[in-house]
Amino acid sequence: MDFSFTAADEEFRMTVRHFFETEYPQDLIEKIGKGHSPAKADYQRSERALDAKGWVAVNWPKDAGGTGWTSNQKYIFDEELERAGALNVVPMGLLYVGPVIYTFGTPEQKAKFLPGILNSTTFWGQGYSEPESGSDLASLQASAVPDGTDYIVNGTKIWTSLGQHADWIFCLLRTDNSGKKQEGITFLLIDMKLPGITVRPIITIDGKHALNAIDFVDVRVPQENRIGEEGKGWTYANYLLGHERTSYAHVAGKRKQLRNIRQSASRLMSDGVALIKDASFAQKLASLEARLDALELTVLRVLASVADGGAPGEESSILKVIATELAQDITELGVETFGPYAQPTFPDSVAPEGSDNFAIPAAAAPSVAQYLGARAQSIYGGSNEIQKNIIAKRILAL
Repeated sequence: MDFSFTAADEEFRMTVRHFFETEYPQDLIEKIGKGHSPAKADYQRSERALDAKGWVAVNWPKDAGGTGWTSNQKYIFDEELERAGALNVVPMGLLYVGPVIYTFGTPEQKAKFLPGILNSTTFWGQGYSEPESGSDLASLQASAVPDGTDYIVNGTKIWTSLGQHADWIFCLLRTDNSGKKQEGITFLLIDMKLPGITVRPIITIDGKHALNAIDFVDVRVPQENRIGEEGKGWTYANYLLGHERTSYAHVAGKRKQLRNIRQSASRLMSDGVALIKDASFAQKLASLEARLDALELTVLRVLASVADGGAPGEESSILKVIATELAQDITELGVETFGPYAQPTFPDSVAPEGSDNFAIPAAAAPSVAQYLGARAQSIYGGSNEIQKNIIAKRILAL
């Protein structure tokens, strides 16, 4: 298989790079580079800048408002976005529920919901996990009981990313308990302004508020907000999860982290010797770089297999495992590299005493928060232990 890019692809790369260097909001790049959490308005400004170019829905088909790009162009775009340090799009709308709506939704649902996703006027949350249903998502018990033309929704969803910003939330809810646990689950879109919904913040170990618990008490939701058939939500959820697990790779972002580590290690000293010359450190760095090359080739193989625009298959579980484990190991080496500078509150422009004006590497400031936040990557989106079971059973047929 030829993994090289054509001259046209490289010309496209330069066009995308020029956009991020000259047209994209540079203050957002600076803010994220310092490790600060984006506000809702930051996400919206970023996505609207992309939408103005017609570049916000990279993976959507053209007739649904997407770019119509080739797999190579999509990959190059992601590379250049992360190379620049720009904000990734909020996945809940553009990567997750959007493809479910344009694939399984009614014409009325497409007309109602897709424009708000594309122009970033509607912010979405994802209601999957529950306090007693994490990796075993099929065991969920939050319910939607039919009542006339509505459903009455009760229960709690947890680990809801950016749920504090959500205008709408898509939920998996149990409408029937009589069959297998994968049956009787319904995919429902819920307006977060409805009475009976409470959002409770969860502050994570990195000090950030990105997660939430959401309680539903007798929330009345119109049945017209159901996607597809009642009781078939597991089918739509699996389609969505294929997109979710593929989105974990972030190859260019990881490459930028390793580049920052390598550059900083050439200047930071350990016992009077540049850290990069320490044999143990150099071996760790080289191993991570080799693993990242392997991840990139795996991503390219997956992209080639879905070049017609379809969703990835069970191979997305492979990507989820190797990408998240690599992310954790990179951030661990980052903390080791930056040593005393690796403090989440350390300004990246302050020169330590006696340093001869040596500036603290910019990558040091967010390194501890990145390390702490990455601990969750092997848990959310289906824990890596569950993904390994999927690989064994469905790919290797063990």
